[in-house]
Amino acid sequence: MAALSVLCFAMLSCEVDSVTHVDANPEPSSVTYTIPKGAHSATNNPFKLVSASKIRFQAVFDSSAVYTTTDPVNQGDINKLYGLSDCSSDHQTNSARFGWRWYNNRLEVHAYTYYNKSRKSELVSTIEIGKPYTFELRLEDNKFVFELNGKTVSLPRACTGKGEGYQLYPYFGGDEVAPHEIKIEIKELL
Repeated sequence: MAALSVLCFAMLSCEVDSVTHVDANPEPSSVTYTIPKGAHSATNNPFKLVSASKIRFQAVFDSSAVYTTTDPVNQGDINKLYGLSDCSSDHQTNSARFGWRWYNNRLEVHAYTYYNKSRKSELVSTIEIGKPYTFELRLEDNKFVFELNGKTVSLPRACTGKGEGYQLYPYFGGDEVAPHEIKIEIKELL
């Protein structure tokens, strides 16, 4: 601030604004993931290693989460939201993430895992379009704990300790690709 004052004095006419303190731990920013029409995977999904005992994030679905599959049987397929591979293996061997689907005219959120190559899922809650929700996934010894809207679902886990793997991002399907562009806003929370 003193150096700025000297510079201003030398220039003879200058206003000095107050210095704004920048927080060392800024609020995490949100990322909008887009699944293009005709695709499975979202854009903006860089490979990222993860070592964590808990994942917390906020997600908002817009009206693009409402869809109808070509084959009515596929309407029951669970799309993927966010999570990680686990036990230092690939995601189709061991992983946990929240899943979602537009089913019976409502947006359902599921616990979705692979446990030693066996896929498991269970409904956690329904949510509203356009409203932010906080999702929490805890990696405990031999179980995953999914929490949303005060509801908890536990599914078996093949290992203990911290989750060791890679980040899993939004994905549409199942059997079918996205019938139109789908946008999901996600903000990681501390």
